[in-house]
Amino acid sequence: MSPVEQYSVAGVDVLAERRRQIHVEGFTEQHDDEHFNGELAIAAACYAEEASLQMHSPDRLPEISQVVPNYWPWEATSWKPSLDARRNLVKAGALILAAISQIDRAIEAELQEPRHG
Repeated sequence: MSPVEQYSVAGVDVLAERRRQIHVEGFTEQHDDEHFNGELAIAAACYAEEASLQMHSPDRLPEISQVVPNYWPWEATSWKPSLDARRNLVKAGALILAAISQIDRAIEAELQEPRHG
């Protein structure tokens, strides 16, 4: 598989995870917009960090993955890491997409607001 094909598979997986988050978990745009101050990006960083730790120390105990990061932005029960580093990166990627979309919506809303001068 070429590097482009590999990236395409990864991209499709990230988009599929984002779709799952929306349709299965109910994490719609409206839901996402209730989270501010970079919470979506912070959550993505937590999953990316977990993946990094898994890749760096593949022999570590699986229970360690269940330890909620200190900077996890939400309730501990919502921390759901996978034991697979790639899967955690896919979750991180989907959260990054959600964060980018949130920024884009905020910019669009600001541009739509009438200016009073």
